[in-house]
Amino acid sequence: MTQALTPDQERQWIRQAHSVVSDLFERRPSLYWLDLIVSAAVAWIATVVYFTAPAWSAWQILGLVVAGIAFFRAGTFMHEIIHMSRGEMPWFKRAWNLLIGVPLLMPWVLYRNHVEHHSRAHFGTPRDGEYLPLGSAPLRETVKYLLHTPVLPLMALARFGLAGPLSWFTPPLRRWLLKSGTAYVSNPYYRKTFPGKERRHLVIVEALCLTWVGFWLVMTLAGPVEWLHWLMAWLLHAWTLGLNWVRNLAAHTYTNRGEAMSHLDQLQDSVNITGQTWLTVWLFPVGLRYHALHHLFPGLPYHSMGEAHQRLMNRFGESSPYARANYDNYFAVVARLFRQASHTPADESAITTWQDHARTSTQLPAS
Repeated sequence: MTQALTPDQERQWIRQAHSVVSDLFERRPSLYWLDLIVSAAVAWIATVVYFTAPAWSAWQILGLVVAGIAFFRAGTFMHEIIHMSRGEMPWFKRAWNLLIGVPLLMPWVLYRNHVEHHSRAHFGTPRDGEYLPLGSAPLRETVKYLLHTPVLPLMALARFGLAGPLSWFTPPLRRWLLKSGTAYVSNPYYRKTFPGKERRHLVIVEALCLTWVGFWLVMTLAGPVEWLHWLMAWLLHAWTLGLNWVRNLAAHTYTNRGEAMSHLDQLQDSVNITGQTWLTVWLFPVGLRYHALHHLFPGLPYHSMGEAHQRLMNRFGESSPYARANYDNYFAVVARLFRQASHTPADESAITTWQDHARTSTQLPAS
């Protein structure tokens, strides 16, 4: 994927690139707080409009659309949180959980596995929870991936409203849940036991999520909330999570077949969406449009990415290893993915490697 650079040349180029952006790694907590509070406020106000407006009215539809987009933006801060050091901005992490993570049944601690997505040993392999080789598999695998969208909210409800509390008293269920149901992944074949050092945190957020679900169940049985509202909540949740699910199709080329990749190969398997369109702003909030840049420098805060991207392009130009990760728009990336998938025979599908890994992992004892 690279232009025949040796490992030493790769390291030299990355050091040069880092020197260009080395002053941009400091986070601006005030901007994080402002962005989160405004995004969450818009999301919750739009949610109230969605649930109280007359059925099928323009206001109800507008409330649904705006709430989903705002929740998606606010939810994306989970990605920033994971790249913070353990003691960095602790109250921001707590506030995010209370405003977004618990109500949407997606507390950030379940995203701890994301750090593996940046590991040379894991990226692009079956051990990477965020990589599915859709570009090296038949088109039906992409269709199956998209069909998960309406099921995601039901899975979250079952995880925190039923399986989580039951597992507290059922050790075999707990072991299975910690290995197969406690990580936010797009790779359904990912299996890894949740780290022991985070389990106290996990139990706390499980209890908070159960309390949230229990509250609305009591309100339903008592009368103020109707079962129709649960259907509306499912639709809003699916719309919110679906935005990220669809956005994820343009995060990588997804053509790796399971081999470990160098840092530069990871960069060029990733995607920057450089076109200035309304869809880019909508689908790629909080720096997600510069996903290749993020894989080059995972610690770069979202508010510095635009400046960093421009500096790297000015310094290295259109023929650089970095520039080859740039795409004008979302549709060009997804069209390429569909094109590659449509030309992949079933007997050459890389998915079989992922499936074999899942079977092997399932047979291993949980730690």
